[in-house]
Amino acid sequence: MGNLKCDELLRKIQELEFTAVDLNLFLDNHPTSQPALSDYNTITEELRRLKKIYETNFGPLTNFGFAPSQYPWRWVNEPWPWEMKG
Repeated sequence: MGNLKCDELLRKIQELEFTAVDLNLFLDNHPTSQPALSDYNTITEELRRLKKIYETNFGPLTNFGFAPSQYPWRWVNEPWPWEMKG
């Protein structure tokens, strides 16, 4: 994972977030689906891992207490995560 560029890593995070939302919606309607819950938990852990890698290397993805910041404060640096071209 160390060789991923910023935009590749961000794209993977976006894909995992989409999958997590999709599984969340499925589980809202099928709360006893053990395979879906297992998939959701696996995706969630991978998403956490990749976000940590991204934030360590490229700066915070969100603000307001979701991600610690290194010195100097990097939240205002451009481009913003959603402005990344991919």
